[in-house]
Amino acid sequence: MKIDIVSVFPEYFEVLNLSLLGKAQEKGLVEVTAHNLRDWTHDVHHSVDDTPVGGGAGMVMKPEVWGECLDELLHLEPATIASDANEDDDGAPSSESQTSADGAAGEADRAETAAPGPVLIFPNPSAPLFTQQDATELSHADHLLFGCGRYEGYDARIPRYYRAQGVDVREYSIGDYVLNGGEVAVSVMLEAITRLLPGFMGNAASIVEESYTGENALLEHRQYTKPADWRGIKVPDVLLSGNHAKVDRFRRDEALAKTDELRPDLIGALDCTKLDKADRKTLMALGWEVSGEHPRRH
Repeated sequence: MKIDIVSVFPEYFEVLNLSLLGKAQEKGLVEVTAHNLRDWTHDVHHSVDDTPVGGGAGMVMKPEVWGECLDELLHLEPATIASDANEDDDGAPSSESQTSADGAAGEADRAETAAPGPVLIFPNPSAPLFTQQDATELSHADHLLFGCGRYEGYDARIPRYYRAQGVDVREYSIGDYVLNGGEVAVSVMLEAITRLLPGFMGNAASIVEESYTGENALLEHRQYTKPADWRGIKVPDVLLSGNHAKVDRFRRDEALAKTDELRPDLIGALDCTKLDKADRKTLMALGWEVSGEHPRRH
């Protein structure tokens, strides 16, 4: 996988040379290159931002600089796109077109594998939430290009232009909060994506039962190691029993209970036809009805 990152602080991504991601680069599984956006400026101050049109606080990253940078990295020639036929009189896209463009990253029916060609990704706190399903899909891509916004963000015409050019453009939020820039968010998404690459993890089985993973995703059960008794707190007896069937059932029940407590929305999304009798019994004890397509609260 080829990964390009554009930032005004490319040195931030030296951290990617550490740990498993660093080893993956050494093994040739991934190739990560961080680019300085200011390399595509032409003024003496290397300016990448300007005041917002319409007034307001802060500065907005300029489309001209991003355009030259992304054209080069995506091997595209500059072009002029036609005005959006769905624009309202005030120049804003209609609600329907806005949903289809800016909400593209959150479509539930997206295929398991990314489309051919590079995927351009911008972190954005007002975009759809980045999920494990997105990470799984993007782990199949050959080339990911991340753009790190700063200040008040990037000019909204940038993703719109590249979508019009046929580029697969995604905008993702990593949570309901705002950061100083996109660098932290890119690091989060990169780690979630690259760890799913074949050969990345030393033990591939370690990612099979993780939180949010799989068709009927749950939060993962708690984990323990030795000693069995630490400062008066003991490991649950069943984990010391040597009975693998009981251990598996204990962990499954704990995952169901933990998900019920913290993320009941995930319980409500489960496919009841893929729950066994023990799952159903546990969920009914937790107050769920499991006779329909999906569990429902009593």
